[in-house]
Amino acid sequence: MLSGRLTSRRALGWLLAALGVPLLLVAALLAGGTLTGTPAPAAAPVGTTPASPTASPAPEGSVPPAAPAPNELPVITYAPAPRGFPADPGVGDIRPLTAGLAPARIIAAYDAPGGRPLAFLTPSIRGAKLTMPIVDRRAGWTAVLLPSANRRIAWLPADGWTEVALPDQIVVERRSHRLTWYRNGRAMQSWQVSLGMSGQSTPLGRTFILGRTPPPEAVYGGVDVLALGAIPDDPDAVPTGLRGAHIGLHSWYTDAQLGKNVTNGCIRLTRSGQRKLLAEVPPGTSVVVVDRLRTPPATA
Repeated sequence: MLSGRLTSRRALGWLLAALGVPLLLVAALLAGGTLTGTPAPAAAPVGTTPASPTASPAPEGSVPPAAPAPNELPVITYAPAPRGFPADPGVGDIRPLTAGLAPARIIAAYDAPGGRPLAFLTPSIRGAKLTMPIVDRRAGWTAVLLPSANRRIAWLPADGWTEVALPDQIVVERRSHRLTWYRNGRAMQSWQVSLGMSGQSTPLGRTFILGRTPPPEAVYGGVDVLALGAIPDDPDAVPTGLRGAHIGLHSWYTDAQLGKNVTNGCIRLTRSGQRKLLAEVPPGTSVVVVDRLRTPPATA
């Protein structure tokens, strides 16, 4: 059972209750560990995140007010996030997300600027400091990719969080079984990967690195695992012991199955590749899964 450290002056009881949720990866049950952050590279200037093509900014000076959030709202933990959050308008968008949002305290997440509060976000999940990529901005509001959900975003009002630079990006192509690591828009390195089997495909769309955890079993090749914000598209398709799981990015004890669809939705790459990503990419780094890129990366 993994423990987290979620605290609040309000509603402490239901926050502590959330700690009973086990930390799972799709490939195996992770027990006895804690998610931790990955080392961040030297800070790069925060770029301007391109607005979603569907965005229509509010008039200058017009900031939709944030409705008060009831104390009884659920807290987003490692368990699947509550329903009702809007779909990510940029599911197949591979433009880099260059800025992230890190909650400094417990904050409410809304379904739209000035909309309904649906849940609380905390500064950390299972011991890992939470950083979510910023995908859109409106007057006084910021949209982020939602943890513990697929292809969903949340809108946050202007206070209670800090902004950090995210120079890296990971793009995974399902048809070519290729993972490419980018920094500041430049392809740094590519690896062949294994992906989800039929019925348990690796979810398409944008997600992000949530944190890291020690390898739970020898089959992981002795290398830490990166847990992503994504969960299985069909939770009932995964083995019973893995219900409530997250998608993981990890290595394996053998490279013989690279380039094949053999996992429970996880992304497997070489041990050397996994060590490289662990050393270079920080929490909050966006991970985009597409069928294929129109133009192969320069490193392929």
